[in-house]
Amino acid sequence: MNEFELIKRYFTRDVESDDDSESTDHNDTVAIGVGDDCAVLNVPVDHQLVVSIDTLIAGVHFPKQSEAYAVAQRAFSVCVSDLAAMGAEPLWFTLALTLPNTNETWLEKFSMGLFDIADEYNCILVGGNTTRGPLSISIQVHGAVPSGQAITRSGAKVGDLVYVSGPLGDGAAALAMLDKRVKFNDEANEYFYSRFFWPEAKIDLGLKLREIATSAIDISDGFLADLNHICTASKVAAEICVEKLPHSQHRIDQAMFVKDDSLGIKWQQWILSGGDDYQLCFTAPAEANVEALDQHIRCIGKIVEGQGVLCTLDGKEVALSRLGYQHF
Repeated sequence: MNEFELIKRYFTRDVESDDDSESTDHNDTVAIGVGDDCAVLNVPVDHQLVVSIDTLIAGVHFPKQSEAYAVAQRAFSVCVSDLAAMGAEPLWFTLALTLPNTNETWLEKFSMGLFDIADEYNCILVGGNTTRGPLSISIQVHGAVPSGQAITRSGAKVGDLVYVSGPLGDGAAALAMLDKRVKFNDEANEYFYSRFFWPEAKIDLGLKLREIATSAIDISDGFLADLNHICTASKVAAEICVEKLPHSQHRIDQAMFVKDDSLGIKWQQWILSGGDDYQLCFTAPAEANVEALDQHIRCIGKIVEGQGVLCTLDGKEVALSRLGYQHF
């Protein structure tokens, strides 16, 4: 099977299909999709295009023996999360897939997982590329936001409150489980596996935050690292109460540590700098009724003058050994 047969068999869909499972509200935005040198796309009137790309490499961003269906869903989810942080609505995506071989069973499950998750976010595959090499998946997502309404990292102001959209630390706990550094009971194992491969991109919340949030970012490299990006871009500082950070501590209490006994005291580190949670961290004026938008949102600090992030636990400053994941 050559490259063109592979693309046609596994990654080409008729966006004009009468089959409801393959139709979307965005069909009229695609003039030319998969199969030509380039896609030709119609950007909605009075909107700006928002674009992001992520690359996931086997053995780095997911275990090499992971199920193809789950890998596809994770690859798409972590990328579309960037659109949520900007308050953008997903429209289209492209896929660059590097494969060690053309394993048809793997490709069938991967493409099924990819289209299933893309359909959930109403996002259409419009092009891409395939080549031979170590397994690597690059997805570029395209979204739209009303002109001038994109949420950026640079708008936080002194006096704003800092919020997160849900529990932190799950991604790091899941990775420890997958790396066999910890062993959970069946219930916790299922939960953390799901959190790693099916992180929920907060698209609906991002849309609601367009006219409320002053800044936002998705938590991928670690809460501290990503909040620090907001502080740097906005030229402010943040004061965070660690005890207010939402987490799944009760699930870790069910764990049996099988390799690294010190992990029992690392839960705080997982929350602060573990990453891979894909919650939104955002700021908003103190008078905004933010927590009414979603029951999982928690106010965890405030924006102040200065630089960087200061964390306290029960009123005492917390020493920070690392902010988050470093790519290099």
